Amino acid sequence: MNKMPFTLKIPESRDTSVVFASPHSGREYGRRFLRKSILDEQMIRTSEDAFVDLLFDSAPEHGAVFLAANFPRAFVDLNRNADELDSALIDGIKKSAPNPRIASGLGVVPRVVSGGRPIYRGKIPQEEASTRIAEYWRPYHDTLYQIMADNRAKFGEAILVDCHSMPHEALDGLVRSGMRRPEVVLGDRFGASAGDHIVSEIEDIFRRHGLTVARNTPFAGAYIAKRYGRTNINQHAVQIEIDRSLYMNEQLIRPNGNFDTFRSMMQTITREIAAIGRKDVQLAAE
Repeated sequence: MNKMPFTLKIPESRDTSVVFASPHSGREYGRRFLRKSILDEQMIRTSEDAFVDLLFDSAPEHGAVFLAANFPRAFVDLNRNADELDSALIDGIKKSAPNPRIASGLGVVPRVVSGGRPIYRGKIPQEEASTRIAEYWRPYHDTLYQIMADNRAKFGEAILVDCHSMPHEALDGLVRSGMRRPEVVLGDRFGASAGDHIVSEIEDIFRRHGLTVARNTPFAGAYIAKRYGRTNINQHAVQIEIDRSLYMNEQLIRPNGNFDTFRSMMQTITREIAAIGRKDVQLAAE
């Protein structure tokens, strides 16, 4: 596993309060980890937000910091609290209070990948889980915490755009209920993690590019949105979920024929979202 747990790109001219981060697109699977898993190299990638980092990595060209995990979600899940430890996976951990994420195998050290497929044959040592958290989870969050604090100090605000993807089939239930299938879901924890004016501007940007947008259903935001969305100190966090079928073959986990076109559009969207932080900073300074 790469000793650098993340990639951090800081623009030469940091002139927007917006930060883009991709916590689930890491695809560096260490040999030791793969040897421990009972899954093949294709199946273990099914919970990965594949290629999301490539959709947003132009952020530094538009004055915004870009942070992306290098390690995969199946190894450590950055969108979980460090204390969400699964006693069914980690040896020596006592069973915790009821937690639906842990119960489904999706704690901070996941027990399963997409579809509930087990990653391991048995349990892993508690020391190994603690090492993963100390060497991968904590450096990512320490860095993101500092970036957000720096932006608040520099601009008077910080806006985190937490970048994710969703399986196309995850929205089948909405379609059956009569809703139009969203291609993008914005999560602000029902208004708790970001100001409505910020979420509305992001929503308008996606809509202007012809994408169907929903808010908070079925994804409202998890640990990252909760931790970093603190509107009382002018710090906002918006989770973005993008339908994977727009740019990739979900079965083969490869870019599809529309990838380059969609990525080009996302580069424009990234520039326009970055401008939200620049505009608000300018207004605040006047």
